[in-house]
Amino acid sequence: MAVQQTVDAFGSLDMAFNNAGIMLAPIDSADETEEAFDKIVGVNLKGVWASMKHQLKQMRKQGSGAIVNCSSLGGLVGGDGRTTYHATKHGVIGATKSVALQYGRHGVRCNAVCPGTIQTPMVERMTAAGELDAEALAASLALGRLGRPEEIAAAVLWLCSDAASFVTGVALPVDAGHTAQ
Repeated sequence: MAVQQTVDAFGSLDMAFNNAGIMLAPIDSADETEEAFDKIVGVNLKGVWASMKHQLKQMRKQGSGAIVNCSSLGGLVGGDGRTTYHATKHGVIGATKSVALQYGRHGVRCNAVCPGTIQTPMVERMTAAGELDAEALAASLALGRLGRPEEIAAAVLWLCSDAASFVTGVALPVDAGHTAQ
């Protein structure tokens, strides 16, 4: 429905940003419930898959387009107590790379952005709940601070732009150097 509304309003679907993600409190992998697993997979992986499915049909038909999926730093590394979250974000990268290989011949580019810890309401809740020491984390990063949402937006816009016309299948870390360690 959203894809068709966009095409009806603008004539085409030139770019899409699939930004789905939830993270539950850390838990021992052996103790995570099937309900929690299904909830995280349903949003983080199935949500991106379902969005791309409809976007790709339109972009294939028009012979062009750029998709950026929001993975995470968690798609590039593991995380203690967050097995399912990290598994889904790794899955987003795998899906992104597969779509990039399959749809490049249709004029469609597909990339992922992998944000580090960004100043968002989710990070504020994690800090308040004692799940994250934001100050200590910021101090450990090469840039010495957490990211801002507009920094992720800038990376997404670049990946969607003609300036990135030769970029596809990339999982771009935007993480203040976390993955460089």
